[in-house]
Amino acid sequence: MHGEYKVPGGKLVVVDLEVQGGRISDFRLAGDFFLEPDDALPLIDAAVTGLAVETDVAGIAAAVRSALPDGAQLLGFTPEAVGTAVRRALVTAPGWRDFDWEVIHDAPVSPRMNLALDEVLTERVGAGLRRPTLRLWEWNESAVVIGSFQSYRNEVDPEGANRHGYDVVRRISGGGAMLMGANSIVTYSLYVPASLVAGMTFADSYAFLDDWVLQALRSLGVEAVYQPLNDIASPEGKIGGAAQKRLANGGVLHHATLSYDMDGQVMTEVLRIGREKLSDKGTASAAKRVDPLRRQTGLPREAIIERFIETFSTLYGAEPGSVTDEEYAAAQALVDAKFATSAWLHRVP
Repeated sequence: MHGEYKVPGGKLVVVDLEVQGGRISDFRLAGDFFLEPDDALPLIDAAVTGLAVETDVAGIAAAVRSALPDGAQLLGFTPEAVGTAVRRALVTAPGWRDFDWEVIHDAPVSPRMNLALDEVLTERVGAGLRRPTLRLWEWNESAVVIGSFQSYRNEVDPEGANRHGYDVVRRISGGGAMLMGANSIVTYSLYVPASLVAGMTFADSYAFLDDWVLQALRSLGVEAVYQPLNDIASPEGKIGGAAQKRLANGGVLHHATLSYDMDGQVMTEVLRIGREKLSDKGTASAAKRVDPLRRQTGLPREAIIERFIETFSTLYGAEPGSVTDEEYAAAQALVDAKFATSAWLHRVP
């Protein structure tokens, strides 16, 4: 069995193994990482050999860590990365290049339509009716997008939202509220089969699915890093955040919103950002928590989106595509029945 795991921002971890009597045998670790001392490598191989095939990532990492000599240095990977590669080998998880990818960057639609498309396209990928897809959003009005489990009244100031022209909508994924000003945000969605993240912890899948965008940002001179669980950041502050929803049919939605430009004062007047949340981030104001891409790159928003598409397409062989008429129709029906209703918006009052 063979498994691979590219550490986000790090190196490739490759494992080969056999299974005998319900236990791992003939385990071999390889990759483009750095490991000191050299003789730590056979110690890792020996530590994993003999483990039960049911051993989870944490258990495999603990075995690796206990086998390392004092002072050993793992550069570009971690014991947890070894565990993830092992789990992916045991479930025969495919890699990015094992799929035919499509990239969509269509004309603007309403925030509610964007949210409905996320659900429709995720379902279609899970059902095998659409290729795995990256979609760059465009929208025709400003909106506050709250997480599936957030309280409307706790997160949004309706008077402030109305005064600044922000509609309020609710998405199907969890996480926090996002202020999505027209032409001030870069948002993308990935619609992937669950097999792509098989063998990973939920937390690891976030960084794994956003590794390509870190590469794109770094190519633009942004020192982008991933901060668990779901933040994309630079040394100057947070750039954006990601969220996920996994459907019963095996479709996975992973979407992220990055700040291109922002008005910190508007943010504080539209969102009810509590003092406790701000103090937890170690800052005095919401504006200081975010470092927009416009300031960091000096580039037009369109140029950043072009680099995102170029990077993803080069890495994974993606081809241009578009939402079909049938998918738009299904999304519009979902807007009418769900996303435009008060019952959905106020499902958590």
